[in-house]
Amino acid sequence: MLKKCLLLNMVLFVLASTTVLAQRVCPSHDILHQQMKDNPEMEHNRQNIEEFTKHFEQTFDNNGRAVYNIPVVVHVVYKTAVQNISDAQVQSQIDVLNADFQLLNGDNTLVGAAFAPFKANVDVSFCLAKQDPNGAATNGITRTSTTVSSFATNDAIKKASTGGKDPWNTAKYLNLWVAPAMNGGVLGYAQFPGGAAATDGVVIANTCFGKIGTVTSPYNLGRTATHEVGHWLNLFHIWGDDGTACTGSDNVTDTPNQAGEHYGTFPAGSVQTDGCSAAAPGTMWMNYMDYTNDIAMYMFTNGQKTRMQAVLASGGARAGLATSLGCTAPTGGGTTCAAPSGLTNASLASTSVTLSWGAVTGATSYSLQYKTSAATAFTTVAVTGTSYALSGLTASTAYNWQVKSVCSATLSSAFTAATFTTLAATPACVDNYESNNTITTAKAITVGSSINALIGTSTDIDYFSFSNSATAKNIKVTMTATKDYDLYLYNAAGNLVASASTATLTETLKYNNTLAAGKYYIKVVGYNSAFSATACYTLKAETSAATWRQGSTGPDVVDFNDSMVKVMPNPATDDLRIVLDEETFQGETTLRMVDQMGRTIIAQDLDSSESRLNVANMPNGMYIIQLRRDDVIVNKRVMIQH
Repeated sequence: MLKKCLLLNMVLFVLASTTVLAQRVCPSHDILHQQMKDNPEMEHNRQNIEEFTKHFEQTFDNNGRAVYNIPVVVHVVYKTAVQNISDAQVQSQIDVLNADFQLLNGDNTLVGAAFAPFKANVDVSFCLAKQDPNGAATNGITRTSTTVSSFATNDAIKKASTGGKDPWNTAKYLNLWVAPAMNGGVLGYAQFPGGAAATDGVVIANTCFGKIGTVTSPYNLGRTATHEVGHWLNLFHIWGDDGTACTGSDNVTDTPNQAGEHYGTFPAGSVQTDGCSAAAPGTMWMNYMDYTNDIAMYMFTNGQKTRMQAVLASGGARAGLATSLGCTAPTGGGTTCAAPSGLTNASLASTSVTLSWGAVTGATSYSLQYKTSAATAFTTVAVTGTSYALSGLTASTAYNWQVKSVCSATLSSAFTAATFTTLAATPACVDNYESNNTITTAKAITVGSSINALIGTSTDIDYFSFSNSATAKNIKVTMTATKDYDLYLYNAAGNLVASASTATLTETLKYNNTLAAGKYYIKVVGYNSAFSATACYTLKAETSAATWRQGSTGPDVVDFNDSMVKVMPNPATDDLRIVLDEETFQGETTLRMVDQMGRTIIAQDLDSSESRLNVANMPNGMYIIQLRRDDVIVNKRVMIQH
């Protein structure tokens, strides 16, 4: 049964107190019935469990009882640093469970004389797991940062995909999830035996988990977890949950019938009666499966013990816990080292990247795993340092990678995960030089076989030409084709210098700025399969300023250059600012953002010296911001990195 302890913040007046209290309410029974309604197999499982329990009760020998040690993994799921509770707070809850289930709780002496004979040592102990399902050493605590502020009782906290943490093997471990908060003030809930393995376990809010740290009164003694683990071990609420006063049953013979639940606190040993009991011994308000405050819960009964022992016994629904190795340290002993942090990547290229992480004290090596996001299996690499250079990757591809620290042959941490996306491939260029120093008019060239192999037939491109100014060292490239295309000019380092893109069959690219001597590349990108997206052409710039000439088709010199434009931040995550020098901004400037394949992502006219672009939903990668005034284009490279 899933217990949900809802705080209603109502005024509760009990015989001995007029204190304003928060009220504990548990819809576990309703949730259990909904689960059985949604899953007929669970209803069948529950019937079998109850049949097994009845038979077990007939043969159970309390003197020859088994003692069970249950390994526990505590999944701390937190949004704020305060919610990331300490190891000491976790241990305080394990201590409470051990005391309450073994009748070692000091307040059990407060049970009145009438019920004292029924107090039970359940013979169940709990340990924080020393060995995880893979046989590695562990401290039994996982920690997961989440963006979820508060969880509901829909088991989202039990799944990494919904902001929580996936369980360890639920047949071998008690999984306890500590939530940052529960919707509606819920304190926790548990899954009864017979439910789905993927959601089996107990959820507790951090404000009532353990006895120190973030706990708050009146649920500050760890009894919420005692109550929930009771459900997890097949105990019902003491009054029976069936909505019928006095005739409802929790299937336990030594708990007296009650008309309903109790709230708040009562004087130790006092007799409380309801519509079912008008005299001593009264109701068992101090039972862990009632609703009283933590300070008023003292005991389980022998009958409740028998039910819990039944699910742990051979053939019981939780018999796998008896053979779990979770409480046994792995061979070699020692303590697992911490998981790596500070995962980052550098030197990201189209086919390579260098992955790095922070050093972990005690680690002798690290296990690095990587794969494409679409793949199902990782490639594993053993690394002795804190970085590793990957090569042979696929361009423009998202990758997942993770790394764990290794302390010895048998001890290692959990994996820490990250992602990266490789850059687009650098196009392969064919050298086709135009070296005439004195071009004064556009010069037609014959399309050769090497060019033809890249862009199509000899009729696709008529010519291209360039001209230079002795003062401004300008360049002009003109191409005419039978299909629409764009031109891109790159320098020898692969940086985009200028581009031209119009919806015409003649494209003229002008660059009005000081152009250093060296090799330059003209990239032709066509639309609708007009040209190959990876085709590019090389242009040989003049090596001597004295030989550069102003051609008759040369560009106009416009006072608009790279220094007038700022793009920030770079890299960008959400918003990108483009700022032009206000004194030189003259309007009539167009902005275009293109990706590495030359595809237009954003196109707009600028009506002020500052613009903002929302790039929050754009894929990671390198982009080009093109600002155009008249025939002059200023290009800025920007990295989008979320």
